[in-house]
Amino acid sequence: MPELDKIAAIPFATGESGPLRGVRILDLSRLVAGNMMTCALADFGAEVTKVEPLGGDPLRAWGSGSVSTHWKVYARNKRSLCIDFRKEGAIELLLRLAASFDVLVENFRPGALESMGLGPQILLGVNPRLVIVRISGWGQDGPFAHKPGFGTLVEGMSGFASMNGFADREPVLPPIQLADSVAGIQGAFATLAALREVESGSGKGQVVDLSLFEPFLSILGPQALNYQVSGKVKKRTGSRSTTAGPRNVFRTRDEQWICLSASMQAMAERLLRAIGRPELTSDPRYATNAARIEHAAELERIIGAFVATRTLDENLHFFEAADVTVGPVYDVSQIVEDDYVAARAALVRVPDSDLGTACMHNVAPRFSFTPGSIRSEAPRLGEHNEMILATAGFDASAIDDLWRRGVLGGAGRPNPGEGNG
Repeated sequence: MPELDKIAAIPFATGESGPLRGVRILDLSRLVAGNMMTCALADFGAEVTKVEPLGGDPLRAWGSGSVSTHWKVYARNKRSLCIDFRKEGAIELLLRLAASFDVLVENFRPGALESMGLGPQILLGVNPRLVIVRISGWGQDGPFAHKPGFGTLVEGMSGFASMNGFADREPVLPPIQLADSVAGIQGAFATLAALREVESGSGKGQVVDLSLFEPFLSILGPQALNYQVSGKVKKRTGSRSTTAGPRNVFRTRDEQWICLSASMQAMAERLLRAIGRPELTSDPRYATNAARIEHAAELERIIGAFVATRTLDENLHFFEAADVTVGPVYDVSQIVEDDYVAARAALVRVPDSDLGTACMHNVAPRFSFTPGSIRSEAPRLGEHNEMILATAGFDASAIDDLWRRGVLGGAGRPNPGEGNG
């Protein structure tokens, strides 16, 4: 494995920290959206209890080789409670837990929570202050509510894929779980907004209906309004912008890439002068933003020819000296070696039982007074069964009974059928 020498190794933070300390979240969700959402909240101090079935969250199976990399990143700062949902007493256990939590998160198919006997009316009956975040592909109602809610379908139907890629090739889906990630970030915001209402408004909990589709649609900007105004459908243009230019990626002499954006008039003129073509600033084809967009291909050929004579580092130094907006196009092997990433500690290595240290993104954004922190690694399945139940008021005999009846599972106790002995 790479050494990652530039990435700082940091110890886990100790004690309670972050502005969300004291907020208790019961997370029944699976895979990315819910886990990303509760990871963000846990990073800032929320106490997140992952409720997992006997096989564990399917996110545990996502990774590199035998290492559950997705789980290690998105389940940090969390505790694991493993329950066999099919066993008698499991639902009663969850109801009792819900009574003492501030937030419950789930992403079952719409209607499943109700069929389990955990519908919002029942949950709010036992805890009127509870914020219930319901994550699904298409929302809790409407004609698509019953459909599977995978981010891939959202990324296609939202219009994103149709705009992404090159005009002469097929639409391109993102190479990461983008729709789920956007929903996770919006879900964290929505949770805090709902908690604000509980704490400073009516004191009432509520249901947050969080689809993957609507948050993703919102980040695509004014596409619907553009269509209303122009009647035109946005076409695929690769890395070229249709609103400002020049903007694209360019290959360097050493087979690397830079990204360049001259989206303001002064920047575009500065760029043209820097590459030795000051006469183009008054050329009707390039003198205005609209003209540069119309003649983007010709202008990019001129810029590309200049960039191709220099290495990546030479281009970066040249354009930075000329005060032109430019940056490298990195892959992950370059990210972990970059001085900026190291200086900002954007990535860190934290203690890990399997790897020694595990490299992952640091807590973001940064707070000056009550910063978030990484306090623990991702839990083993059911690692915190007894701690969680004891905190909720279950005595030792009640916990033993749950083990004996098979309601609890996972790593919390090596031989659950044998009690404490």
